Amino acid sequence: MEVKIGIITVSDRASKGTYEDLSGPAIIETLNEYLVSKWEPIYHVIPDEQHLIESTIKQMADKEGCCLIVTTGGTGPAPRDVTPEATEAVCHKMMPGFGELMRQESLKYVPTAILSRQTAGIRGKSLVVNLPGKPKSIRECLDAVFPAIPYCIDLIGGAFIETKPEVMLVFRPKQ
Repeated sequence: MEVKIGIITVSDRASKGTYEDLSGPAIIETLNEYLVSKWEPIYHVIPDEQHLIESTIKQMADKEGCCLIVTTGGTGPAPRDVTPEATEAVCHKMMPGFGELMRQESLKYVPTAILSRQTAGIRGKSLVVNLPGKPKSIRECLDAVFPAIPYCIDLIGGAFIETKPEVMLVFRPKQ
């Protein structure tokens, strides 16, 4: 069975075609490097509108059956940065450790990482993770949090995700 993973780029300018979305493709490239499991990306580029972010997450979780939904963009302090609010609005359980670890990792590279409001949450059998908007930061953050993602998805009843251990070693407790 193919694993479905939702990828949402949240950007006014990329959604209008003012510039090319580099973040969504960076996520796809990273996941292609990590995963052994056959997977299908469900990929959307949308503007920084909370109701659109919420409806896209709900569609991916409830209708498309994505076990993992990653967003990129909209996590800063600017007035139109509303991705964390949208994530919190549609998730029934928040997972703040993801954001804490991503900020900790990003602080190794830039002092402005403390301005990031990335978070994660669970909606049904889907884990939703907010990533930063820059491709380099996306990779740094995914490298940090992905070891816990497949087991989290196991615990909520989502699809079984296998990785290439030489690229991404995930943690699953021994049975």
